[in-house]
Amino acid sequence: MKTQAQLIAKFGDPYNERLRFENKWMKVWIVPVDIREAIPAMPAKIYLNKLMEAPLDKALRRLISLGLHVEIKTWDGCFNIRKKRGSSGISAHAWGIAVDMNAATNPFKGKVTWSAKFLQVWRDIGWICGADWSAASKDGMHFQWEAS
Repeated sequence: MKTQAQLIAKFGDPYNERLRFENKWMKVWIVPVDIREAIPAMPAKIYLNKLMEAPLDKALRRLISLGLHVEIKTWDGCFNIRKKRGSSGISAHAWGIAVDMNAATNPFKGKVTWSAKFLQVWRDIGWICGADWSAASKDGMHFQWEAS
């Protein structure tokens, strides 16, 4: 997993250089209609890091092709300039490279309800799954684009 220092070196500091960061790296992704029709929880638009658009599209389309998309019940966010829960570190959401889904059924430090196949799709494409983290930081709702 990329460190905070590596993310700041690549993208800049979203707290102290917000306007520069957003102008250079962020975009509004119009979620394709076929994805929204297959996954009703998906919003029409997602404000995300432009480097995450293609891998997010790929992951969602792979889930759809395998029939695993039905596991997505809620879309709970992407870009949010904030600290990590219980930490002084910056959240990956602050760089627009993470998404949360099914937060109510995959709470922070709680039980993970995704199927193994669902999680493997994300891993195979280059995502980190918060479901894989230690019990102290397990975050089943969280998927983070690592290859950024």
